[in-house]
Amino acid sequence: MPKGRPAVVPEDGLTTRQRRNRPLVIVHTGPGKGKSTAAFGLALRAWNQGWPIGVFQFVKSAKWRIGEERALRVLGESGEGGPVAWHKMGEGWSWIQRPGTEEDHAEDAREGWAQIKRDLAAETYRLYVLDEFTYPIKWGWVDVDDVAETLANRPGNQHVVITGRDADPRLVEIADLVTEMGKVKHPMDAGQKGQKGIEW
Repeated sequence: MPKGRPAVVPEDGLTTRQRRNRPLVIVHTGPGKGKSTAAFGLALRAWNQGWPIGVFQFVKSAKWRIGEERALRVLGESGEGGPVAWHKMGEGWSWIQRPGTEEDHAEDAREGWAQIKRDLAAETYRLYVLDEFTYPIKWGWVDVDDVAETLANRPGNQHVVITGRDADPRLVEIADLVTEMGKVKHPMDAGQKGQKGIEW
């Protein structure tokens, strides 16, 4: 895409403006760091455009306080830009699960997806950030065919960005933009845990 121009202009009957303004499904996947960070960067751009934003976190615990949440909540309440709604699915899930809680987390994920479907039908937001949403799909908690069909047929001008490793091929197929974050090197490889200002 030299100078921001597409390599091919399809014969789809759309004007340049219509094609430019089509809503996108975006997937950030892969083993590297930065998938959620990139999605929240998109949310900042959307906020600047005055778009209503819905953030749905599927894995991070409701007890965790991440930097992007605080920043976007403050921006959303500032009276400038677009409003921001932040949704944490139930009690969240951490990488260390307590035995016997899997069904609770699965139910939280299913209800989270049901809420997103209601919001898409109502055209509640212009940008949806479905953070770590690939995991409940991978674990079979949310039906990927339902997700693919719902996103492909969503009404209006609603953009959706999904983050997480191991994106299902059916999700990749219906997406307009897929970025795979690769890992070349990570501090955890040398035994270093996450730190404030970098991971949260």
